[in-house]
Amino acid sequence: MPCMIQPEQVRNEGREPDGSRSEEEAEPGESHKERVDRELGELMQGLRVAVTGVQVLFAFLLTLPFAAGFHKVDALGRWLFFIALLSAALASICFITPAAQHRLLFRTGLKEKMLHRANELGVAGAVGLAIAMTSSVALVAETVINAWPAALFGGVIALASGWLWILQPIVDLYRTKDVKS
Repeated sequence: MPCMIQPEQVRNEGREPDGSRSEEEAEPGESHKERVDRELGELMQGLRVAVTGVQVLFAFLLTLPFAAGFHKVDALGRWLFFIALLSAALASICFITPAAQHRLLFRTGLKEKMLHRANELGVAGAVGLAIAMTSSVALVAETVINAWPAALFGGVIALASGWLWILQPIVDLYRTKDVKS
């Protein structure tokens, strides 16, 4: 017989055995709706910061082929440029999507779904931005110095953004879970 999820299990998901919400989920005296509203607002504010950075990089990359010296960029540099441009465009899409969807789904009762989707898009956008920054730094280093330092400097940016934006929070999450267990 298949295991069926009962409605009370869904309602009590993320709650303490006594039915109350855990401290990480809700502020004192905060309802579920208020928590979702607060978390969505916090997430949108974080995305506003990220979208500004990616848009500046994207705008720079869009003008680069029209610069006087771009014809001197070799094949590797052109590939790095294209990877950076495409990654910045995808990061922009990921960071802007939650605001566009919020306008389309306004007052539909899907705010919690938007919150989860916006969180996933924020992570995907961060990965895209990390790739764009890595490729951009490698492109500049490859053009100014040569290919070996480009790989080194690009690698430093990839490792730093990968650790600080993705891996360190995941490590913290697992350490927190281990302490609570």
